[in-house]
Amino acid sequence: MTALGHPAVRRGVIDVHAHWLPRELFDLPPGSPVPPLNARGEELYLGDTPLSIAASAMSDPDRVLAETDRAGLGARVLSAPPFAFPVVPDPGAGEYVGHFNEALTRLCRDSHGRLLGLGLVSLHDPAAARTEMKAIAASAVVRGVAVPPLVDATSFDEGPLHEIARIAAELDLAVLVHPMQLPRPEWRSYYLANLIGNPTETATAVASCVLGGVTERLPSLRICFVHGGGCAPALLGRWRHGWERRADAGAGTGRTPHEGFRDLWFDTLTHDGPALRLLRSKADPDRLLCGSDHPFDMGVDRPQDLPVSEGIGAEAMEAAARRFLDLPGLGSDDDV
Repeated sequence: MTALGHPAVRRGVIDVHAHWLPRELFDLPPGSPVPPLNARGEELYLGDTPLSIAASAMSDPDRVLAETDRAGLGARVLSAPPFAFPVVPDPGAGEYVGHFNEALTRLCRDSHGRLLGLGLVSLHDPAAARTEMKAIAASAVVRGVAVPPLVDATSFDEGPLHEIARIAAELDLAVLVHPMQLPRPEWRSYYLANLIGNPTETATAVASCVLGGVTERLPSLRICFVHGGGCAPALLGRWRHGWERRADAGAGTGRTPHEGFRDLWFDTLTHDGPALRLLRSKADPDRLLCGSDHPFDMGVDRPQDLPVSEGIGAEAMEAAARRFLDLPGLGSDDDV
């Protein structure tokens, strides 16, 4: 630890979007709408659905560290997989959240500067969430929280997620928003619940922020949307037209959607150079972060390669991640 209470983090690109869950939490939060995780041999299943990843890739600390090194990263930021979010109100959710956050804290403290964390939070209990987030802030190695884009029918402009964002801004914690892959009947084939559903969920949450004026109300909020912001970069022109022409679309903010969009942070996991260039043209280029989605099949082994090939330098991504996570900058002597 540094003198200011920041963790000493190894130099190099920081992957802010990677997942980990200890095996003892594979049962998922009480009341989970999806079946528990289980390992059959080395393959990980969600109920009876194969996830095409090894169980140890999700849960084994030594493998997580080895794959972080193999990817050529300085450090990796771990958060729970989205099916571990406590999206259903249940009296036992707080115990699950606490168990995960304690295990994540131990893992990160034992990683010699290679791992940081984003914790879970009770989504339906603001008082519990505040207590959990104060504990996260005190841990130093867990730098914020990971949350879904939607809770029930609300996002970040109102309801539980707005309250969590408000607490995060107050406590100077980062927020990472990860879609839940919500099922719809028309998306049951071709993995469309992920390929279309995830970008759509994320775009919905981005819209709640930019059209709802969330960063105007919470100017210190650091909130990152994964998968390159989903569909949102391609929709900004449409949102602006609606904001200009319709009273309901423009009721939440006096700033254009493009202005609000530049307040947000995004990872670079677009799987496509032109898509990344579009994101870069719309977002604040100093708020683009490296993200892998490790160890899921929609993730990539070397997440820095695409952004570097598109002219986003490794040092720029590291500096952006340090700002997002409130870590000492590249000019500091505090890191290893």
